[in-house]
Amino acid sequence: MDYNTGMLSEIAYKKLLWHSRRGMWELDILLLPFAEQQLLTLGESEQRLYERLLSEEDQDLFACLVERAVHPDPELQALVVKIREFSKSGVKRPH
Repeated sequence: MDYNTGMLSEIAYKKLLWHSRRGMWELDILLLPFAEQQLLTLGESEQRLYERLLSEEDQDLFACLVERAVHPDPELQALVVKIREFSKSGVKRPH
């Protein structure tokens, strides 16, 4: 696996994967597949946005991801839409 695609080190990548595991199973099924399959394809700025997104409270993040709310930060909202679209693409989810 090429960890330098978006300038993420292997340690940083694994850390983001770990933090993609949340306290809510519903978030896990949205975030983990995206992180596992898309994180290394994102540019450096989007990878930093993903890291910022993970600092959100679970309930707020879930509301954005299931379209109950729009994130007030347009850059983070654009990433939320990307995660949502990836999830809708039929990606395999964790059990």
